[in-house]
Amino acid sequence: MTEQIIKHFIKNRNDIKNPSVRESYGKLAGWVGVFSNFFLFLIKILTGILFRSISITADAVNNLSDAGSSVITLVGFKLSGKPADEEHPYGHARMEYITGLIVSFVIIFLGLQLISSSADKIFHPDEIHFSYITIFVLCISILIKLWQGMFNKKVGKIIHSAALQATATDSLNDVYATSAVLLSTIIARFSGFQLDGYMGVAVALFIIVSGVKLVIETANPLLGTAPDKEFIDVFYQKILSYDGVIGLHDLVIHNYGPERCFASVHVEVPAKQDIMLSHDIIDNIEYDFLNELNIHLVIHLDPIVTDDERVNRLKEQIIEIVRTISEELSIHDFRVVFGNTHSNLLFDITVPFSFSMNDKELCHVIDQKVKQIDETYNTVITVDRSYISTTTKNQ
Repeated sequence: MTEQIIKHFIKNRNDIKNPSVRESYGKLAGWVGVFSNFFLFLIKILTGILFRSISITADAVNNLSDAGSSVITLVGFKLSGKPADEEHPYGHARMEYITGLIVSFVIIFLGLQLISSSADKIFHPDEIHFSYITIFVLCISILIKLWQGMFNKKVGKIIHSAALQATATDSLNDVYATSAVLLSTIIARFSGFQLDGYMGVAVALFIIVSGVKLVIETANPLLGTAPDKEFIDVFYQKILSYDGVIGLHDLVIHNYGPERCFASVHVEVPAKQDIMLSHDIIDNIEYDFLNELNIHLVIHLDPIVTDDERVNRLKEQIIEIVRTISEELSIHDFRVVFGNTHSNLLFDITVPFSFSMNDKELCHVIDQKVKQIDETYNTVITVDRSYISTTTKNQ
């Protein structure tokens, strides 16, 4: 059924790199959410009022908030599809995250309101009028929510949308919430225990927890998160596959929304290689990344001396020193300025955030070990901590 809906409503559905096609997928998911959730709200609110069930009413309000979320998703995909302009040169794709954040706060607010009404039901319980209509409505709701979750998960996977993936998870979580309401209704029918208010509180807490999780999921991309290791591996493997490239470092990736990726990197080439040839290689890499991966890549060219045996031997010694401190450390941009009274060894060292030693202490330890090789050697070390660099000179 999902395939048929996509085939009917999405033109050029396989061209997902096209922003307009991606927007169409997002708007389709939004409209599906609006209609299906509003339908569930109507049948549940009528059932809850008719049979005086606060838990079913709470579940109905949850569906109404889901419908509202779908409306905001529609607006978000529409705004995020706007092209770049003078005030927003990187486009408007982050609007998808902002609208998700708004939805998250709305969900939390509704959950807090439902806790109040459900708690009142606990202290002032009303007898629930059991009906097979209630059972039927709840079963229909579970089936629709299951389909919703699978639909959003599929569409989210197609267009790589974290927002739709979160919506899919929310839909599947609603299956558990509605199942709890169904269970309380059945228990009340056969045991006489009135669990309606308690289940209402449980559903409300579930809504709040879901809202908090969505706040975290939507706020993280806005704050800026580290790219996945798999994504980094693809980056490295692709760049190193070009002839004339001997290494890379200082990779920085910025995400301005789904499918809006900008990056910069330092690419190492042999210093003796013709500069025009190196420049041509860099141009080809940037062009291929944009056309094949839709990544706007800017490359800084780093010429590396590879035919000086004295420099190469010193580099290997520094690498060994760094490895004795920690296998997690690595160096790049190594060069040497030889002098009559002293020589400067200049290099960058990449340090993970989890590394316990502070930058000054690390540089001091390395400098002392280097002086064991030759007391006239001074180190000039740039410490890289995932895109943040500081320079320390030891003399």
